[in-house]
Amino acid sequence: MSPEIISILALVAIFAIATFLPINMGALAFVAAFLVGTLAVGMTTDDIIAGFPGELVLTLIGVTYLFAIAQNNGTVDLLVRGAVKLVAGRVALIPWIMFAVTGVLTAIGALGPAAVAIIAPVALGFAARYRISPLLMGMMVIHGAQAGGFSPISVYGVTVNSIVAANDLPGSPLAVFLGSLFFNLAIGVVLFLVLGGRGLAGRRVGDEPGPASADGDTDAEISGHGTGAGSSVDVKARTGVTAEQVLTLVGLAVLVVLALVFDLDIGFVSITIATVLALFSAARHKGAVMQISWSTVLLIAGVLSYVFVLQEAGTIDYVGEGVTAIGIPLVVALLLAYIGGIVSAFASSTAIIGVAISLAVPFLLAGEIGAVGVVVALSVASTIVDVSPFSTNGALVLANAQDVDRDRFYKQILGYSGIVVLVGPLLAWLVFVVPGWL
Repeated sequence: MSPEIISILALVAIFAIATFLPINMGALAFVAAFLVGTLAVGMTTDDIIAGFPGELVLTLIGVTYLFAIAQNNGTVDLLVRGAVKLVAGRVALIPWIMFAVTGVLTAIGALGPAAVAIIAPVALGFAARYRISPLLMGMMVIHGAQAGGFSPISVYGVTVNSIVAANDLPGSPLAVFLGSLFFNLAIGVVLFLVLGGRGLAGRRVGDEPGPASADGDTDAEISGHGTGAGSSVDVKARTGVTAEQVLTLVGLAVLVVLALVFDLDIGFVSITIATVLALFSAARHKGAVMQISWSTVLLIAGVLSYVFVLQEAGTIDYVGEGVTAIGIPLVVALLLAYIGGIVSAFASSTAIIGVAISLAVPFLLAGEIGAVGVVVALSVASTIVDVSPFSTNGALVLANAQDVDRDRFYKQILGYSGIVVLVGPLLAWLVFVVPGWL
């Protein structure tokens, strides 16, 4: 059996095992990289380690460490409270504020699941209090996370742009970012109209009675008492802003400026800012290192290391030649979009993006179809399906829903995710790929 076939079978096994068993896909990928690389491809362990994505791993560690500190010192809660006050009591604007806040968090570097874990309990608390559809609120949070998830300094954005650059493909970080932003924004508009958003017009915060706090807001109005993952996030009215929160806000602004304007490595910058913040309150943040998303670090490092083995084995070229042999680039792009969407509904979106784009490289290099459009389509198709209850984001929303029949709510999320998987990749293909081919 050829190394290419062996590596493909190993890839299928990785996804299958990770789907049905609670084993980190990154750990499985490291094992596959070692076994396939040494036994089938003839690589040494030094060769395999050379494919370890050190820069990306540093980015993940630095960013998640910084946001752990920001969450612990109340800065994230401060941002959410401030955003809620912007609606001036208009209930109809609350889902959009949650969409925007989650989008901003992911755009400046927070992992999508981390942002959803922070915002979902608050958002679903609002939904229960003000009779907003929990499906609307939960999905607005997830799509908000995806809307900001491809900024040039985000985890998704860094992953996609690194793969594009490494394979000498025409790239446009701005197109990837804006493509995902407006696609998810459009979905948000449809959800708002279909799931009762118009009925919220004219209603205001405070219409329902609740225990008033000192500043005139009710605890229920600004608290998210989730019952599942992320339920520790409890945004309550507080007085004043601490010096540490001000310093953290300055640090986040510095991160954006240094990474975007001065093009400094976001991993080094974020871990430096996080360490400086930790120095001001070492006792409070001694557990922040444990809050780094180590499972995601393992996942991405393992999968991208295995993708390197796939490249060395010639698998990428082998599959690319087979796909290109179809002879219809549009069909190839659509097929890859559906593969990314379907698999990502059950597995890691970050991992799937890397695999899908890598598989598309050979026929994109042929120049028969616009590379930027295909990359945007694959990125969008592989992430919008994170609404699935089998994904981290969908599970967080399901776990934090309040005052609902959980079985019914699960079926609602499952039904919506089925629609997204069925229609989403096709729409992404029509919007981003077809115009570039015509």
